[in-house]
Amino acid sequence: MCFEDEAGFTRRPPRARTWGRRGITPVVTVSGRRSGRLSVAGLVAMRPGSRTRLCHRLISHPAGKGKRRSMSECDFIALIDGAHQLVKAPIVLVWDRLNTHVSFRMRQLIDQREWLTVFLLPAYSPDLNPVEWVWAHVKRSLANLAFMALDRLEALVRNRLKRLQYRPGVLDGFIAGTGLSLAATTSPGV
Repeated sequence: MCFEDEAGFTRRPPRARTWGRRGITPVVTVSGRRSGRLSVAGLVAMRPGSRTRLCHRLISHPAGKGKRRSMSECDFIALIDGAHQLVKAPIVLVWDRLNTHVSFRMRQLIDQREWLTVFLLPAYSPDLNPVEWVWAHVKRSLANLAFMALDRLEALVRNRLKRLQYRPGVLDGFIAGTGLSLAATTSPGV
């Protein structure tokens, strides 16, 4: 079973509390204009008897008018295909109702993969998706950091996601935070 979600990062850092000298408020100045955008899609794959895995795909979108600033259907399918190669098993995918996820083109791409079954989360239910917790964790680690260039931000986001890949216990905690369980249920008399 896999959960997928996407997030965007810009040079403008997420705000967080910090320490400072009494009477002197720390100020982080950064210009977020014309800086481009970093789109990230993440997938948490869980399977009974195996460790929880995190797969991700990053795409940098330089600033400019008329350019796409989000991931396309082909980008999402590439992530899913990569996860399928990693887990070597059929995938049950759960994701939100993003317009790219429910488009006609995406339905065609999903229909071409007999090993893929897709379920949509109810509208306005980010609390059911453990990947939302991944984004919160990464953004919290980037809080109050000012980036001069988009490639530096990309390197830090890759680093944070790579660290999470080697911490399946943290990923399991994100899944537990949703209240969902993969525990096998047995009926009486079986």
